[in-house]
Amino acid sequence: MSGSLPFYQKHHRHYDRAYRSKELQSAVSQYRQSSSYAAQSSASSISSRGLRASGYSGVEEESRSSPIVKRAKPTYLAVDKENQIIGYVVPVFRGSQEFASGLSDTEEARVKESAGHLARRSLFASKMEAERVEQTSRRYAMRESAERISLSKKIYENEEHHRQMNEDSLQHAPEFVIKPRSHTVWEKQCVRLHCTVTGWPEPRVVWYKNNVTIDPLAHAGKYKIESSYNVHSLEVNRCDFDDTAQYRVSAMNSKGELSAFASIVVKRFKGEIDESLPAPRQPGFCSEYGITFETHIVETFDVSFGREGETMSLGCTVIIYPTIQRYQPEVQWYRDGVLLEPSKWAHMHWSGNRATLTLTHLNKEDEGLYTLRVSTKSGYETHSAYVFVRDADAELQGAPTAPLDAVCQDANKDYVIVTWKQPAVDGGSPILGYFVDRCEVGTTHWIQCNDTPVKFARFPVTGLVEGRSYVFRVRAVNKSGMSHPSRASEPIAAMDPADRARMKGHTTAPWTGQIIVTEEEPVEGVVPGKPQDLVVTEATKNYVVLSWKPPGQRGHEGIMYYVEKCVAGTDSWQRVNTEIPVKSPRFALFDLSEGKSYRFRVRCSNSAGVGEPSEPTEATVVGDKLDIPSSPGRVVPTRNTDTSVVVSWEASKDAKELVGYYIEATVVGKDAWQPCNNKPVKGTRFVCHGLTTGDSYTFRVRALNAAGLSGFSQESEAIEVKAAIASPAPPYGICLLESVRDSMVLGWKQPTFIGGAEVTGYFVDYREMVAGVPGRWHEANIKAISDRAYRVTDLKENKLYQFQVRAGNMAGVGSPSKPSETFRCEEWTIAIPGPPHDLRLSEVRKDSLVLQWRPPVYQGRDPVNGFYIDIKETEASEEAWRGVNEKATNKTYMKIKELKEGVSYVYRVRAQNKAGVGKASQATEPILAQTRPGIQEIVVEVDDEGVISMNFECSEMTQDSKFVWSKDYEEIKDFARLNMETKGGKSKVTFKTPDQEDLGIYSCMVTHTDGVSASYTLTEEGLKELLQISHDHKFPIIPLKSDLAVELLEKGRVRFWLQAEKISANGKVDYVFNDNILSQGEKYKMNFDKNTGVIEMFMESLEAKDEGTYTFQMKDGKATNQSSLVLIGDVFDNLRKESEFQRKEWTRKQGPHFVEYLSYEVTPNCVVVLKCKVGNIKKETVVIWHKDDREVKVDDKLSFTEGVLTLEISQLSTTKAPDTEGTISKKDAGIYQVTVKDDRGKDTSVLKLVDQGFKDLMNQVFSVIANSSTPLKIQSTEEGVRLYSFVNYYNDELHVTWHHKDSAITFTDRIKSGVVGEQLWLQITEPTEKDKGKYAIEFFDGKGGLRRSVDLSGQAFDDAYAEFQRLKAAAIAERNRARVAGGLPDVVTIQEGKALNLTCNISGDPVPEVTWLKNERELVSDDHYILKFESGKFASFTITTVNTSDSGKYSILVKNKYGTESGDFTVSVFIPDSEGQGKATRKEKK
Repeated sequence: MSGSLPFYQKHHRHYDRAYRSKELQSAVSQYRQSSSYAAQSSASSISSRGLRASGYSGVEEESRSSPIVKRAKPTYLAVDKENQIIGYVVPVFRGSQEFASGLSDTEEARVKESAGHLARRSLFASKMEAERVEQTSRRYAMRESAERISLSKKIYENEEHHRQMNEDSLQHAPEFVIKPRSHTVWEKQCVRLHCTVTGWPEPRVVWYKNNVTIDPLAHAGKYKIESSYNVHSLEVNRCDFDDTAQYRVSAMNSKGELSAFASIVVKRFKGEIDESLPAPRQPGFCSEYGITFETHIVETFDVSFGREGETMSLGCTVIIYPTIQRYQPEVQWYRDGVLLEPSKWAHMHWSGNRATLTLTHLNKEDEGLYTLRVSTKSGYETHSAYVFVRDADAELQGAPTAPLDAVCQDANKDYVIVTWKQPAVDGGSPILGYFVDRCEVGTTHWIQCNDTPVKFARFPVTGLVEGRSYVFRVRAVNKSGMSHPSRASEPIAAMDPADRARMKGHTTAPWTGQIIVTEEEPVEGVVPGKPQDLVVTEATKNYVVLSWKPPGQRGHEGIMYYVEKCVAGTDSWQRVNTEIPVKSPRFALFDLSEGKSYRFRVRCSNSAGVGEPSEPTEATVVGDKLDIPSSPGRVVPTRNTDTSVVVSWEASKDAKELVGYYIEATVVGKDAWQPCNNKPVKGTRFVCHGLTTGDSYTFRVRALNAAGLSGFSQESEAIEVKAAIASPAPPYGICLLESVRDSMVLGWKQPTFIGGAEVTGYFVDYREMVAGVPGRWHEANIKAISDRAYRVTDLKENKLYQFQVRAGNMAGVGSPSKPSETFRCEEWTIAIPGPPHDLRLSEVRKDSLVLQWRPPVYQGRDPVNGFYIDIKETEASEEAWRGVNEKATNKTYMKIKELKEGVSYVYRVRAQNKAGVGKASQATEPILAQTRPGIQEIVVEVDDEGVISMNFECSEMTQDSKFVWSKDYEEIKDFARLNMETKGGKSKVTFKTPDQEDLGIYSCMVTHTDGVSASYTLTEEGLKELLQISHDHKFPIIPLKSDLAVELLEKGRVRFWLQAEKISANGKVDYVFNDNILSQGEKYKMNFDKNTGVIEMFMESLEAKDEGTYTFQMKDGKATNQSSLVLIGDVFDNLRKESEFQRKEWTRKQGPHFVEYLSYEVTPNCVVVLKCKVGNIKKETVVIWHKDDREVKVDDKLSFTEGVLTLEISQLSTTKAPDTEGTISKKDAGIYQVTVKDDRGKDTSVLKLVDQGFKDLMNQVFSVIANSSTPLKIQSTEEGVRLYSFVNYYNDELHVTWHHKDSAITFTDRIKSGVVGEQLWLQITEPTEKDKGKYAIEFFDGKGGLRRSVDLSGQAFDDAYAEFQRLKAAAIAERNRARVAGGLPDVVTIQEGKALNLTCNISGDPVPEVTWLKNERELVSDDHYILKFESGKFASFTITTVNTSDSGKYSILVKNKYGTESGDFTVSVFIPDSEGQGKATRKEKK
């Protein structure tokens, strides 16, 4: 057999050879036995009946990044029938004596004993021969089966190899080949943890200590982390007790994350304990350091709301005092009391002072109570808050939300039960059922497990492949559609539970004191016995689940099961799984008839046959055994906070397998129920968060189990969301305001938390201090006092006292404050006043606030005559106090301005009298200069009745909040001049008879809020302005959007109109002309649209008697207005003439008429097109053109589309030459007229294109030509430099001017201009330095003209001049080079003996040299060849007597300094007779 792994192990790398299929293992084992015996192998693996050699090793696994499969190192464990480890299996080696000599005496004796046993067995070999022959046929059959399986496996492995070679298959999550090992070391020793990690992409490895990231840079010299070739190590130097912890190494890549753990225990030698350290038994102390750690969790996370699919981070800042270098606390996160481990769903981070938990992809499973626990060796601190996860929007409206908590249970070889929890929201229609999907680990292909939806929240999935891992998800469906899938379950492997248990345990068995020596031998097939303990574990109307135990007699090979059923009361058994045997002792039967009663039994089978059936089960009725729970009982809501309510209820009675409860809430009167939790809660009490303060809610609850959701409970009573009332917190800041011989006056500050109800009073206690020892507390007042100052009487002079204060409200009396400082009861005799007290801050904005205070109780010798206010930034030192006011104020309030936004300040007040400035008050609490969102100011309004009011609105109202109005910061108690009205969160104060007495600062404060307040200063100027507005409101006018105006309508009708901004249905209008009221009639038509406020009057025409003043008078209740329009003189005459013209125009338009009169347009091709637009035409309408009063016949190009009439002007000219057709010239000047007519009438339009009109036309043509011109370019020629530009069309009338250096060019023989086609050019012959500069061509179009310019200087001139010189030289060379002008034939055929004379013309300056060649060789003039060159022009070539040797190719070569040229010809000599001619021909060819 091959050493490679089976295909299912290669597909799932986390299994080794021990978990191959039982059939294959048995067949291969038999095959290997037969092969081993046939070859007389010297060694074999020893196995015994009832025992099995396990090949699993948890230390060495193959790397997923390599396609080469490695064999796992085997260990040999002996197991009994129940798969329990009972000892080791030691293989027997049949090796040589040399190998055996290395054994111990005991082991050698045991080997000899085994050898003797084998010898005794050989005596009975002859008796077993017959049995061996009988088994041979079975062995051959098993060998064939094993060979077929092996061949199939090799083919599959080859396919798997190629599939895994692609990049996607090579990628896999990290795996630990070698995990870190725990260590116990002595103090001050070094220890190293190391591991080997595989994975692709290469994993990132991070080390943690008690779930806190280890940073070597933060602990220099303490930790050393190394990574090399997938081997990672952590070295801890000089260990101490603080290093005793659990260490975790985490490997992560894009495919996943995996962690391994190891512990380090640091021990100390006896007698080395430092006696100076406190005893370790003392609670709260750290024995290593001898100090107590104080842990504070600040900047905590609050109740949070997220949505499925979002990312959420929870974080807290942790302060540990004192700070010890290298000391890190243990940071743990819990959800609903369960410790969270790092995963792809939850990432933990510790930065040294902040703990963060990031939920990467929220699902409803993430909902719950999250707790951060920070532990030190002195104790621990926790913080908790609830996280709510709302459902994601469904893909289809009305579809249910996703189920949650998909969990795999009772997993076996080919079977698993998937459970889940139903969602809280069904989308508006009942959920019809659920679909379960499975996906094999390592793939992304989801397969639906059930064809029809199941209502039970538990489903058995069968048909799994043994050895493979799966994840599952669930989807809900109703009549509207399918929900989103739930979060996938944790991976589960399809394998025997006993194998899974061994995988989770150690890879080696504990020592049992028993060594079993076995030897493999051929095994006889045994028919398995009966399965045992067959029971129906679950029965629903959709399926029935059976469970049993394997038989005691099963043989060596694996077994399978067949399940049979029969209807109760009959004995007709029917096999259920005929085609696919079952491997697991679990089976789910579907397609049973609901309500029928069935019995079941199971048979075992192997290669030896099918065993006897088990005992049948009792009759089982198909139907749901688990009932839906009953509705919960009475629901009681209780106030909690201003956004939450505590809901409690009575549990469902007799509920079986209860999963939890869902709570829903709705605002009273809306009937829009919303879930309060999306994850079931198991208790009968829940805090519903996220409610709106001030709204009233009702609640209802329902229970759920696997069978479904119960009905809703009865709705609770309505409860308003507001904070629960509690007793106030302790007051603080107790100070001494005055002291006399037998009493003292104390002041204090209001509690920071008043308990949700107004403080009703305070109670003061005092005690005497004698020699620093406090006495008993005594009550100073029995009846509560409302002020925050109180005189304590009946004290003893010169005695020392301490005081404490308690605050009370309707919920009770709170805890006492901390004891004050120790004060001496003595008479104050100082001249300056005491400290002011009861400092209050209000109207806090980003750059200002208002400070109020009370005068000091102790005035000094003289009355207080002013106050000084000091300010400083909160973090500044005491020397930073600075005064706000240079001059003392006699008021007990001040608005402090010019603050810096975002800066925190504190304030204090000092009083003065004639003796001086007294002691400063206590400083206020720090206050941040900022404008809180939602804070509004007092708004002053004047209503329609002219009533002036001040309005203030607050969005933070509580049930106990009140509006307190003050004038000059003294509460208004006498409302003789004011009226106050409050509704909800709005308060209004109106002035009865506003006058000078009402001037001042009006402020409003809202109690039981976070300082909501505002003020408004009513000045004398502001009062005057408000009184004016009030007068306008009392005596209103109707506002107008537009005054009275006139316009002309169709047929010259006249319309008078105006528009009012707003007018009621009771509004009335009078139409007046010259003080006479007009009425509806034949001449005047009136219209009044009260919805739009438009008032109109129409007249058909204007006559002379209609000149005058028109007025519209309006009245709406007590509001009035009027608007007039004067139509006299020229204004009236012009309006009347325009009316008459419009009437005539209307008459004209009754027949064909010109909407747009005749005009012209010049196209980009400089074609002049006459155009006009005609309206009201029909088929019979004709068009007649005239030019200069002569009718002109036009051709078929006339365009008359959609009323637009166009005609090229060239079509109206009959005197043009054919080559000028389409152009325009002076001959086209004239008066053009076009007439349209039919039986309804006619209309004429005239266009004068003469004199200035024609000039304007030509200028437009010239403008089109100019705009079509290309940029001016430079071109060099052999004569000089040429500048040119192209136009689309050129007209002879076009006026063009060339400029050089902004001056017009005077043309000479050297500088010329011209036109070639559409090219306009300027030629500069033999350019010089003077010709440098900017050149421009200007097109004249009667307006500004158009210029195109180019700069012929610098490099441009140099390049052009160089190119000119080159072209000039080339032209000279071309004219003077040597040439063969002609005279030579291509071929000369001549008879032998004749004379040949050829002459050609030669040209060139200087006179060329002439050379004659024959067959590329130069000829020399002699008697046979006479070569002449006469007069430098004529070259002659003469052969005096031609013979056959003269045949060949001849050339003349002429050459001078400008070039060389040649002329070629061929001479063919023939002999007169045929034979000679043939010879000549052959020579010629040669």
